[in-house]
Amino acid sequence: MVEKFLETFAKMIADHPQKIRVEREDIDDSFCTITLFADENDTGKLIGKNGKMISSIKSVISGCKAKENRSYRINIQAQ
Repeated sequence: MVEKFLETFAKMIADHPQKIRVEREDIDDSFCTITLFADENDTGKLIGKNGKMISSIKSVISGCKAKENRSYRINIQAQ
């Protein structure tokens, strides 16, 4: 659910939506890492000025944390 949200949201704001890709790695039962791969030019948009965009994304995902009882780490990586 979180991966699909991230992918859809990133494609809406990216200049190169065809290059957006999301991978999930489950660390254990209560923690996973989600990596969002994007074009080099789009990583700045996804992080935002002073990290405000990624901070907002993490705030939305914290609602899923409460519902699913699972913590998420979000990484943005340039392709």
